[in-house]
Amino acid sequence: MICFLTSRTDLPDSDHLSLNPANHFPEELLRVVPNPCRALAVCSDPDVPEITDYYAVLMRKSFENAGLAFKSFQALDGRNEARAAELIRDADLLILCGGHVPTQNRFFRRIGLKELLRGYDGVLIGISAGSMNCAETVYAQPEEEGEAVDPAYRRFFPGLGLTKQMILPHYQEIKDDVLDGLRVMEDIAYPDSKGRAFLIFPDGTYLHIANGRQTVCGEAWRLADGVLTPICANNETLEV
Repeated sequence: MICFLTSRTDLPDSDHLSLNPANHFPEELLRVVPNPCRALAVCSDPDVPEITDYYAVLMRKSFENAGLAFKSFQALDGRNEARAAELIRDADLLILCGGHVPTQNRFFRRIGLKELLRGYDGVLIGISAGSMNCAETVYAQPEEEGEAVDPAYRRFFPGLGLTKQMILPHYQEIKDDVLDGLRVMEDIAYPDSKGRAFLIFPDGTYLHIANGRQTVCGEAWRLADGVLTPICANNETLEV
């Protein structure tokens, strides 16, 4: 399996219709995905098919605009989860969509996605929450109102185990955000990094996994024990 774990695949302000060209993402993807291919978008929430379908259409167009053709482009959610094994087996390209991390994680566990990916030899793209849920241990940074102050909210739980790296996406958007009266970075993520390390990605950066190597492509930071350190720049790579 080859993985591209992204913050997001599309170019901001493109109406979701163009892939982000930063750090050679489209070229690297086209180099390894069969063209045409069979794609499967795995949802973030199995119970809102209208959102699944809406973003599946936009994603397909953005990939087609980059030169990737499709034999088929299907979505996997609550409507067809009984066919998950078949749909995944037949796909050349799996796209794990963005959304609410814990909600998506519960769906992944419900369909046994971790087990279904064993032996999968296609290409996998993670987008935001989809990338975060690829970790062995997932860090689900609070993002919805009430989560940051809810003692029952779980911030760490098992993921797909495709990497040990815990990714925090959209850094350029969230770095100054406040949730439940707390700064999402300084008051939430920094303390949560005690004894741990997170990879911090802005849009346009991705973690490339292939042939036993894991490489950060683009601007990134490492947050460990409450200290944020730049580790890579745009158009540069770093093996982790």
